[in-house]
Amino acid sequence: MQPRTTPRYLPPVTEERFWQLVEQNIVLSAELEVDTARLQQALAALPAEEILEYDEVFTRLYCASYARSLWGAAYIINGGCSDDGFDYFRAWLIAQGRETFERALQDPDSLADRCTAEVECEEMLYVADRAYESATGRQMPRRPYRYPDLGDGWDFDDLAEMARRYPRLSARF
Repeated sequence: MQPRTTPRYLPPVTEERFWQLVEQNIVLSAELEVDTARLQQALAALPAEEILEYDEVFTRLYCASYARSLWGAAYIINGGCSDDGFDYFRAWLIAQGRETFERALQDPDSLADRCTAEVECEEMLYVADRAYESATGRQMPRRPYRYPDLGDGWDFDDLAEMARRYPRLSARF
């Protein structure tokens, strides 16, 4: 007779668990470059539903970071910032962990304490997709999402305006 095993129970991928997965599995270099391989492997070991839950939280945070104030910070740090560049910057920001992410949402100029060079991480955008495909052999279903309105803008090339809005980032970059 086979011994009975208790199925392993993992809680749903809440925002708290999302940040645990990111912070325990993302490898950052000294230059803050992101290696997503461990995170992708950790996600691929989860049931498909949990990978979808992870992606749902990622998407919610990714959309929450779609703010003109962060775009301005990315523009300074990266010496310019296209639409795609802003996508990669926000993915990089999530990969930095909860504390850096939440602080930057409240005060984008706080990134002057963190950044030393251009920062982007396109790979972070595909971690859940690749993990899901690895775990199931199928493409992850796409779910629609909406960005918030950016509101009124300002000229990112206006150095005086940027220095007023981002004094520490402007001084550093």
